[in-house]
Amino acid sequence: MRKLVVSAVLAALVFPAAAAVTLAQKAPAVIVQESLADRRKDLNDLINEYWQAYLQANPEFASAIGDKRWNDKLSDYSVQANNDWLQREQAWLLRIAAIDPTGFTDQEKISRELLLRKFTDDEEGAQFKVWEMPVNQMAGIQIDYQQLVAQLPFQTVKDYEDWIARLNALPTAFEQVSTNMSIGMEDKRVPPKYLLEKVDAQVKTFLAEKPEDTPYALPLKHFPASIPAAEQQSIKSAMLDAIQHKVFPAYVRFGRFLEASYIPAGRTDPGLWALPDGQAYYQYLLDRTTTTQMTAEQIHQIGLEQVAKDEKEMLAIAQKLGFKDLATFRASLKDNPRLHPTSRDQLLDAYRGYLSAMQAKLPELFGRLPKAKFEVVPVPAFLEKTSAPAYYEPGTADGSRPGRLFIDLYDPTQRNLYSVESIAYHEGLPGHHLQISIARELTDVPEFRKYSHYTAYTEGWGLYAEQLGKDVGFYQDPYSDYGRLEADIWRAIRLVVDTGVHSQHWTRQQMVDYFHAHSAIAEPDVQSEVDRYIAWPSQATAYKIGQLTIIALREKAKKELGPKFDIRAFHDEVLDSGALPLDMLADRVDAWINSQKAN
Repeated sequence: MRKLVVSAVLAALVFPAAAAVTLAQKAPAVIVQESLADRRKDLNDLINEYWQAYLQANPEFASAIGDKRWNDKLSDYSVQANNDWLQREQAWLLRIAAIDPTGFTDQEKISRELLLRKFTDDEEGAQFKVWEMPVNQMAGIQIDYQQLVAQLPFQTVKDYEDWIARLNALPTAFEQVSTNMSIGMEDKRVPPKYLLEKVDAQVKTFLAEKPEDTPYALPLKHFPASIPAAEQQSIKSAMLDAIQHKVFPAYVRFGRFLEASYIPAGRTDPGLWALPDGQAYYQYLLDRTTTTQMTAEQIHQIGLEQVAKDEKEMLAIAQKLGFKDLATFRASLKDNPRLHPTSRDQLLDAYRGYLSAMQAKLPELFGRLPKAKFEVVPVPAFLEKTSAPAYYEPGTADGSRPGRLFIDLYDPTQRNLYSVESIAYHEGLPGHHLQISIARELTDVPEFRKYSHYTAYTEGWGLYAEQLGKDVGFYQDPYSDYGRLEADIWRAIRLVVDTGVHSQHWTRQQMVDYFHAHSAIAEPDVQSEVDRYIAWPSQATAYKIGQLTIIALREKAKKELGPKFDIRAFHDEVLDSGALPLDMLADRVDAWINSQKAN
């Protein structure tokens, strides 16, 4: 039976019942008793079969993690490919459910359970036909491949030839995606019209560029010296020809489809509730995103409570700085010149400064530290107007590409410096870079687990990392400490507005108004974030739910262990199995607490 995290603030959390119970019912009626060695081999064979099939079916992901075997291929976006994959998962589900885990190691049991959950979740989610809405301003074929190219190494002639092959295949991919969108129109599963207009703007921005200036031509900027000049010229000619005669026409056709058919069919209401099965779909997404069974109403209420809690702490800082109330204090932030960067470089340097200080502190907080390199870089120019303020992109396992913290430098004077410290900890250290890098460097888990992404865990850890900075004595500047609370209330606001728009029929303006009433978040960020929540229902709810869970687990361990509690050992326990659903994380921490008591 899965457990609740014991915490007053998380009293509403209800985790799903064990998947294996229902799945076992689907297993064959007659199960031949096998030895532990045979069962272990069955599990490992299935895991390897699944992982290799997943990489082959998702060649872009394989490329991004450094596996070059399918570097000349694109995903098959067709309906047939989608259905074929679901059938394979159903077959794997029955096989893995029939494997008796008795005698397995803890990590083997976790691997089995994670795959059971994935296949079950995908089977349940198939009814919502996610593939019918594959495009919005945050993601989609119109920008995905422009982002992919920056993640690829170009060291050999074959690397360039593979990329050219992908460029030549893009028209087919665009056609498949457009077909899926057309089917979505028939099923009345279409994103909001105004978001699709932003997609159209992205297409127009791309088509206004010269072939050699597009992201697709990025590999031509720097050739390795090992490639002769004549061959460089041949590669350049072939790549630009593919961009001009294959990629550009594909974008032109896609733009015409958007304007003539798809945008006019876009829905007028921003919330997911407006879809035929929108309420059920949203609850499914909440379950999967938070790895709980909390209702939208419960999440909304937690958000309201957390907003009030953060506002109380923010008011204390404002009064300490001589302001009578939060409104007066917030109004002063915009006109305080020391709180806003005067240049793009100043904003980048601020991030790097905070990360340097935190890096020196890490050995006191973690027994295990990542080996992967890390750097802070600007967001690509073509994404600046729609990007989040900052985001992290993992590096490759072989170290050929470091982990990168991307900073949006668009209109820097309208951004603030008091939020930089918390973002640096969340996206960089000890947040995403540390957690994801450690997961990918694990040696005692299957490969698929090194790349598992449970949003509540991953983003919950990132938000926990922000609080950890406060716990160990950072945020010495009261404005920066206010920025930490501003970042925290941002995530609490997400619980309110995400559930508000997708479950309670809020308008977009209500979302914006709630942001303004409870934060001083910069206007460009408010606008882009609101659109993000509408485009990605439920995703934004994971941060606060995950953070509250990890904090609750830490406080539980402190209370039960007393002087035996070791923050380094606790953090290592949270991180040493990669990303996990929250209930599985709670079970592991409980077992760790019991083992510490025994010792």
